[in-house]
Amino acid sequence: MTSFDELLSRAEALVARGGRTMLGIAGSPASGKTTLARGIADALGTRAAVVGMDAFHLAQVELRRLGRLERKGAPDTFDGYGYVHLLRRLREAKETVYAPEFRREIEEPIAGAVAVAPEVSLVITEGNYLLVDSEPWGDVRGLLDEVWFLAPDEPERIERLVTRHRRYGRTLVEARQRALGSDQRNADLVQPTAARADLVLENLPLVNFAI
Repeated sequence: MTSFDELLSRAEALVARGGRTMLGIAGSPASGKTTLARGIADALGTRAAVVGMDAFHLAQVELRRLGRLERKGAPDTFDGYGYVHLLRRLREAKETVYAPEFRREIEEPIAGAVAVAPEVSLVITEGNYLLVDSEPWGDVRGLLDEVWFLAPDEPERIERLVTRHRRYGRTLVEARQRALGSDQRNADLVQPTAARADLVLENLPLVNFAI
């Protein structure tokens, strides 16, 4: 089983290449993407920054207008083209890029919340659809130097997801319905994309991360 220290060493090797490098962390909902991304970034300090794909969620009002609110998290509930455009700017490292950040407590993205200066060596981006090959997501893989795919034990992942939904106000019944309904449909789309990753991490022990 891969350890956090081994993953950190792999991230440090990306930094050692010089210039701007880009690391993607993909996986199904509640697979531990954000935990791993922030753990690596915290260990690297000012050399790394995290930019999440979730920051490109469409706003609640727009999802309601489109009739997609109950499907939030599906590929067409994101501004995928905007995400790809941001990754291109980050790849170039010509100026400070102000990226959005998703705030789960309000279920909305906040513009300009993450400053990524040109001096940042490694940008870590995490999200469900980094390895999906349909438009616009198909352009993401070519903008990343490496992509790691998280594949935890499925019952554990689902329980994490239920716990997350309850933390943000859903009842146990509502949380399970969401986790086993629209969230699972998204997971079914994401899981086969592991074949396009550089590294597949099965049952990574997130509780042991030094974050």
